[in-house]
Amino acid sequence: MTQAQMPPETVLDALQDILLRHIPSQGILPSAIDGLMLVRREETDTTDRCFEKPLASVIVQGSKRLLIGREEYIFHRGQCLVSGIDMPSLSSFLDASPERPFLSLFFYLDRQIMTDLLLRMPPAGKRAQADDPAVTVTDAGPEFLEAMLRLAELLDKPEQIAIRAPMILRELHYLLLIGPLGPVLRDLYTQGSQNSQILRAIAILRRNVGVPVRMEELARQVGMSLSTLHRHFKTITGFSPLQYHKQLRLHEAQRLMLVEDMRAASAALSVGYESVTQFTREYKRLFGEPPHRDIQRKRGLAPADAGACGA
Repeated sequence: MTQAQMPPETVLDALQDILLRHIPSQGILPSAIDGLMLVRREETDTTDRCFEKPLASVIVQGSKRLLIGREEYIFHRGQCLVSGIDMPSLSSFLDASPERPFLSLFFYLDRQIMTDLLLRMPPAGKRAQADDPAVTVTDAGPEFLEAMLRLAELLDKPEQIAIRAPMILRELHYLLLIGPLGPVLRDLYTQGSQNSQILRAIAILRRNVGVPVRMEELARQVGMSLSTLHRHFKTITGFSPLQYHKQLRLHEAQRLMLVEDMRAASAALSVGYESVTQFTREYKRLFGEPPHRDIQRKRGLAPADAGACGA
């Protein structure tokens, strides 16, 4: 029997064995393969709040609840979550324990690979409905699971990573483009589409994280009317542009304090807050604790967990 014919459960068991060997303790670890992350969680009473880049994730063991905007996603062993844009999210683990940890692996989407593949693929017909969220959860298809296994197996063959990993990652990107989220991903990475205009708006918000943003000017820059920008942005992300920008600012402030050891007042000013009191209030509303206490708690976590996100 060839590997491509392996039943999904057999592939998942093989992935589970690889993850347990390469991430023996709880955490979110970058692997030797650039862009591939390994996740192990052993507690159900913890939540991860993060602002994550576009990615594709497969659950190998356990279940996870993910809240993005107003949408809740629950996905289980053998299912795949794909997010086509930078998204703030809140996640929790439903049935993790030291004896049976939650296990997953994910890789970040590469815009250059997506664009290059789309140039080589035949053009898609116009969709009747373009207002789809840029996040989906679906069963991981046999081809996608098999490719993920071939990628993970390279962790035991480090001398092959430099040559084979880029080819397998390119294959995985292609499988995403022809999968359930393919039409949305095509729109995001196809110049001139409404989704690509939203992607441009997000890039502008990220570049101007510490600057007040005028929505009229943002709409003009991406070539949309204000009402169309607001409606389409919220459909794609689950947030209004202003809500999204506020989340960006607070997550960047958290990163500045955690990674660059910046004081709360300095971080607040860096992301555009004039009032430290307002910053502290909004920070606590989002993260559940005042800045100082939140950063202290995160620094007490294992190094692999501090400041990390994971899908």
